[in-house]
Parts: sequence; structure tokens; C-alpha cells
Amino acid sequence: MAHSARIVLTTFGSFGDVLPYLAIGRGLRDRGHVVVLAAPAMYREAAESIELEFAPVRPDVDFSNAEMFQRVMDPKHGAEVAVREVLAPCLRESFADLKSACHGADLLVSHVLTYAAPILGEHTGMPWVSSMLSPMGFCSAWEPPALAPMPGLAHLRIVGPRVAGLALRGLKRLAWKWSEPIRAFRRELGLPADSDPLWEGQHSPHGALALFSQVFGKPQPDWPPGTTQCGFPFYDADFGGDPDREQLEGFLAAGSAPVVFSLGSSGAHVAGDFYVQAVRAARGLGRRAVLVTGDASIPADLSKDVLAVKSTSVFPLFKAGCAVVHAGGIGTTSQSLRAATPQLIIPLSHDQFDNANRVMRLGIGGSLRRKGLSAPKLEQAIGALLEDSRAPERVAQCAAQVRAEDGVAAACAALERVIAHEASA
Repeated sequence: MAHSARIVLTTFGSFGDVLPYLAIGRGLRDRGHVVVLAAPAMYREAAESIELEFAPVRPDVDFSNAEMFQRVMDPKHGAEVAVREVLAPCLRESFADLKSACHGADLLVSHVLTYAAPILGEHTGMPWVSSMLSPMGFCSAWEPPALAPMPGLAHLRIVGPRVAGLALRGLKRLAWKWSEPIRAFRRELGLPADSDPLWEGQHSPHGALALFSQVFGKPQPDWPPGTTQCGFPFYDADFGGDPDREQLEGFLAAGSAPVVFSLGSSGAHVAGDFYVQAVRAARGLGRRAVLVTGDASIPADLSKDVLAVKSTSVFPLFKAGCAVVHAGGIGTTSQSLRAATPQLIIPLSHDQFDNANRVMRLGIGGSLRRKGLSAPKLEQAIGALLEDSRAPERVAQCAAQVRAEDGVAAACAALERVIAHEASA
């Protein structure tokens, strides 16, 4: 780029929704740009720690509201709760906050849940680029996703895009009423409101970023025009691990490769007895284990072969593990891919069912239902994963391709091209 630009990256959700934008923000900063992270207030410290400007955008994420987390993470109704009860009621506040954050900006980058961003871009005429962290969000008829309320939808890829497209259009019609407050606000501002802001209406005419590897999801004919597939934008950080890194490194060095159990930053709030069953399964397998618990309670019966940490930089931990058992968030899934470690996914909600489906289709992992999960089921599934003689070669091949991609550099270059194009128009 010939000049420095001011770029606003906006996102919403758990750390898995924020870390990719921190990675891209740092990349843009290193290329001479001024970057603003516009996100819930709890992410200020993370942004400012890498010298990004920060602008708080409502709604805030209330991690103390266990009841709300239970409802948002419900596999059948979680998406509806998130849209109708968390995001849509705060749309005007989100718009006002984001408008302030974008003062003097050259470009805005949206996230799948930042419904105010497309409205602001269209209302003000400022250039904006949409982004997608996982393939499910494109909802392709050529590669129908395993949606949380209906995981079997993914099997429609066998019958082709015509039938799958009809099914997807029917499901979108059922969810059309969720977005009425968003469309109503668009009408108030004099903007067209005929496209669905939850689906095709979220994509920018200026370009879209597919922030995941071609290993995980190849481009499809019905992706938005102007989509750039970048690869995963990895961000490695330790947000205050407990116990400290030295203790974790000491544990890893003291014995065989452990099984790593994690439900991610959001799944920890609906963990239930997951970590208790994890400890029992590891014990039954005769394996050491590391539990990455987040804010979940730690089982009381830990032995010297089990270490619990609140958080840590997951990539080196996953590389040191013999398997990763997790909920299937795109951040944990991608880091497991990168680490070349087999994974067992226990999806809870949202894109996790589709991510699990893709891992199984790649032959690099398995999946279990959360309902009725028990130590014997975990033990059997992990054992099968570790005994699969073909898995190491498959995971190594996938990891090699993931590592060969530079998601941060590709995303930064794509954004710079949009800025240059708009400047010359």
C-alpha cells in the first residue's frame, strides 16, 4: 500500500470470534495501517496489548449470565435466542457505537453477527468487507451444512445442489421472522430490506473474506462474488493460564503425550459434568490428560496424571497431545488441524456440528453427541481414534496444507486491494 489506512475490524462473540481479527489487526498494523477493533468491552485489553485501538460496541458479553449462556448454546434454539434476544434488541446501540468507531475510517470489516456493520456501510457509503470464519456461514447448496438443529442436512450434498437448495431456502424462510427488527431498522434509514440480513444480506459487494483453509472448505459456486479464501488467520496467545506455563510445560515433559480436553471459552459455561467424565475416561484408557477448563469447575478427584489449566496458548499444547477432545468451535478445530493432532468433537451448538462433520469427512477425527455422554463412550471413542493406523498420515497431510497457507497475509492483502480500488474509483 502506498499510504496508511484506518481500518475498523468489528466482531462479536467468544474469544474464538475475536482472535482471528486480532491476528489480522496485528498484520495490518505491521503493514503500517491504523487498526481499530470494535467489539464488546471485555476485549479492550486483548486489543490494546498488541497496540490496536479499541472501540467498545454493544451488546456486551455477560459471561456471568449462566442461564443466558445455556439458552444461547442450545442446539435447537440457540441461534434464534442469539439473534432475537441478544443482538436485535441492541441493534440501534450497536449501530451508534460502530458509527462512532468508524469516524475517519477508510474501511470496515464485518463479522457474521455484527448486523449493524452492513447497515452502516450502506447508509454512509463507506467501503466495507464481510468475513466468514467457518464454511457453514456461506450456507452453500453445493455443500449443505450440518446445522445444529438439523445435522443430517449435510447428507443432501449426495443428491446435488438443486434439492439441497430447496431445503435451505425452506429453512431460511422459517428464520425470516427473526430478522424483522433488523429489516425494520433498515427501512427507517431508507435502505432496501428485501434480502435476509442473516444470510445473503450480510455479504458485501466490495468483497468477502473466507477466513478458513481450503482443506476445511473449498470454494463453491454460490459463494458471494468477490470472495477471497485466505486460510485460517492464527493468533497464538496465553490469556493468563492457570497454573502458569512453566507448570504446564513441566507436566508435558514429565511423561507420555496426554489427551487434551477443552470446551472453549463459551462451552465452559455449559460444561456440566464433561470434565468429570473426561478424567474418568482418561483413567480408563491409562492416559495422562490436560483439562483446559476456562470458567468451568475443576473436578475434585485429579491425580498426578491429570493437570487442569484455566487457559493457555493452545497450539503448543495440542501439538504435544495425542488427541484433542473439544466442542468443535472453529478456533479449536483449526488449531487441532494445524497441530496435526487427531480430534474428537462433541458439538454443543452453532457451527460446531458442521465443523465436526467436516473433520469426520476428512478422516482426521470423530464425533460424539453431548446428550448422554459418559466416560465409557468417551473412552471407546478416544481409543478408536488413537488406534486408527491411517489417522497420522491424514492429519499430517491436512496440517501441511494448513501451515502452508498464510491466512493473515492473504487477508491483509485482500483488504489493501479493496482500499486501493476504492481510492482509485
